[in-house]
Amino acid sequence: MERKVRVLMAKPGIDGHWRGAKVVTTALRNAGMEVIFGGNMSPEAIAKVAVQEDVDVVGLSILAAGHMKLTQRVLQALQEESAEDIVVMVGGTIPQEDIPPLKEMGVDGVFPPGSKTDLIVKLVKEKMSQKKARA
Repeated sequence: MERKVRVLMAKPGIDGHWRGAKVVTTALRNAGMEVIFGGNMSPEAIAKVAVQEDVDVVGLSILAAGHMKLTQRVLQALQEESAEDIVVMVGGTIPQEDIPPLKEMGVDGVFPPGSKTDLIVKLVKEKMSQKKARA
């Protein structure tokens, strides 16, 4: 039996807006993935939990200011944990002009408000297929 895709959904920093993260968590679970909902965590804790839980994907939900800096800190923490192969996606109030720089820094997918959950599921499945093809 094939192992389910494992996803860690987290909110870096202090941000009390959880609705989007819960909607995405439900969509990924409904698509057959195992999702760990971490809630509010520091970027360093996100990386440590991602490694400890052997996740394939980290989903960040950021609705407060600071998405560029918080995302960069998560990516750096994953690198410090030798976990650069983990797919990283970011959702929340992300201005359109910040999407290209986020992707340049290593984010695999950016989903602003109104993004369709089927596109998020599709991204994860595509990235997992690419990983399997490289293995």
